[in-house]
Amino acid sequence: MTRTSSALLRTPVAGLLAVLLAASAVLLGAGGAQAAGYRYWSFWEADGTSWAYATQGPSLVRPDDGTVQGFRFAVSEDSADADRPRRAPDFAAVCADTPAKDGAKRVALVIDPGTAEDAPDGEKPPALRTACAQVAPDASSAEALASVAKPLRYDSSAMICAISGYPRTGCGEQVSGEGSEKPSEAPSASSAPATAADDDGDSDSGGGPSAGLLVGIGAVLLLGVAAVFQARRRR
Repeated sequence: MTRTSSALLRTPVAGLLAVLLAASAVLLGAGGAQAAGYRYWSFWEADGTSWAYATQGPSLVRPDDGTVQGFRFAVSEDSADADRPRRAPDFAAVCADTPAKDGAKRVALVIDPGTAEDAPDGEKPPALRTACAQVAPDASSAEALASVAKPLRYDSSAMICAISGYPRTGCGEQVSGEGSEKPSEAPSASSAPATAADDDGDSDSGGGPSAGLLVGIGAVLLLGVAAVFQARRRR
């Protein structure tokens, strides 16, 4: 093969590689652009002196006497990214003015409506507050909350949409990275935010490229490598 023909061969191969790299960059950029958060009330349980994200919804949990639970309104991508209530759990402090009573249990609640940055357009979050709910021994966390923070608003999946009327509208709506909102699947009743979940339950909680996207990128790169080898064999 002459020097001229080799140069002509390298030119299309180099061009192909450039196109493949550009396509990969576009695909990766598209994956990053999909990262979004969800605006919702998350549900927390005391873990010693800190908070742990609840694994069940408040309608299913039946707390013991002396339990501390929290609710936080914020925008987050998933449970790992969720903002905790901004006050540490302290049963003695919250229920100091509510004496124990036979036939009832006390549940300390921290209700944190979050910050102005997390508030829906046109709304201002009320102040963080605590309350000591004194309810029947078999009462759920949702019933304890209802006894001190009405009105509550729920969606059809039993997810809490509003506590003490806040926010006025919306329920687990998706908020894109640019701050615009669009309808989306709401967080589950356990207060876990919705993710890019398929019917088989897999989810993408990190906000990065999905598995399908990575497979596509890999296929594009493999085609490029095959084209290079094929070109070399023809020399």
